[in-house]
Amino acid sequence: MFILTLNCWSYSLRYHLFDWKKRVLLARGQVDRVAVGGSSISLEVPGRPNYTAQIECPDHRSALSLILETLTGEEQGVLHETDRIDVMSHRVAHGGEAFTRSVRIDGEVLAAIKDVKRLAPLHNEPNIAGIEAAMELLPSIPHMAVFDTAFHQTLPGFAYIYPLPYEWYEKHQVRRYGFHGASHLYMSKRAAVMLGKPASECNLVTIHVDRGVSLCAIRKGLSVDTSMGLTPLEGVIMGTRSGDVDPGILPYVMQRGGFSPREMTGILNQESGIRGITGRFSERRDMLAGVVDGDERCRLALEMETYRLKKYIGAYMSALGGVDAIAFTSGAGDLEWISRERVLRNMACFGIELDVQRNRSAAFSGGEMAITQKDSPVQVFVIPAIFAEDAAAILNGTYTDPAHYPYTFAR
Repeated sequence: MFILTLNCWSYSLRYHLFDWKKRVLLARGQVDRVAVGGSSISLEVPGRPNYTAQIECPDHRSALSLILETLTGEEQGVLHETDRIDVMSHRVAHGGEAFTRSVRIDGEVLAAIKDVKRLAPLHNEPNIAGIEAAMELLPSIPHMAVFDTAFHQTLPGFAYIYPLPYEWYEKHQVRRYGFHGASHLYMSKRAAVMLGKPASECNLVTIHVDRGVSLCAIRKGLSVDTSMGLTPLEGVIMGTRSGDVDPGILPYVMQRGGFSPREMTGILNQESGIRGITGRFSERRDMLAGVVDGDERCRLALEMETYRLKKYIGAYMSALGGVDAIAFTSGAGDLEWISRERVLRNMACFGIELDVQRNRSAAFSGGEMAITQKDSPVQVFVIPAIFAEDAAAILNGTYTDPAHYPYTFAR
């Protein structure tokens, strides 16, 4: 069984191709600058030189078509034809309260995804564009939706209700939903394996690090709190998103600067965070490289980021009453160790004893790794998160839900 996963943003598409029978990643890559000019595609195949090409993609359909052509190309491809793809798995940012698990996409499901687009217009809209393009280009195979929000449907009411008029929740579905659910689920299962305990016996803090950044408090295998909220804007500092800010700032600046709600939404989502602080970088790897080069604004951005991450970790450890482990994904390349080292520095009072050398070498290991000392009461792991199993399980008719399905990676 060959599974193609697709993760669509407004101006880029990320893809992974798996041979699920052999549990092998065949290829992965990304199309950048979709619809804005200067589009390019990258392809990484284990054991081969990386492939890149500059080809214009005016929309998501043309970008997906380019991905399929690249995967089946005579020189760089890994498949003879697209008919070898058995199923496509689509990351969908927001499922609202309607979806508590991954599902097969049909007309009704697609309509429901469109209905909650108002809760995450910057994310669900490109997700929908990718789904519609894929169903048009590959109409004969099943398409599955994996929802960022599904894993967090176990949050208790006191964690997901905001201290706002309650009718806002009843009438407008204003509540904490959380995101990056598949990543947090994967890290929680793998961390439990690395601890040698069932996931149902583990308390964890998981930290997803990529373009967006979010934390999750996991009690006995279930998500009980998470840093992102109604939208992916809440929480810690991210590449272009502000994270937590005083809400009083927004009307104040809107009145003084004459910004519309739409303009302010764009600023908070696309011109804030690391980009806003540095004035030029939106990727964390560029910010970290700037720190190494002595850029003061990059240093400030790093200090702000790591300070907030440290605060969230402490808050979640308190809420959980202690944890067995903390798990990071790694989304900023070889210099990621700089951020982790600063986050975990001086946290021995929480039972975290960092092994500095192991943390630095984790960037080059490419696999799962403990970065704390062997006798550290709380272990810290770096776990690359790759997720495709829901699509295979749905296709095989064995899928249940995130909490109870016996994932192969949980063994």
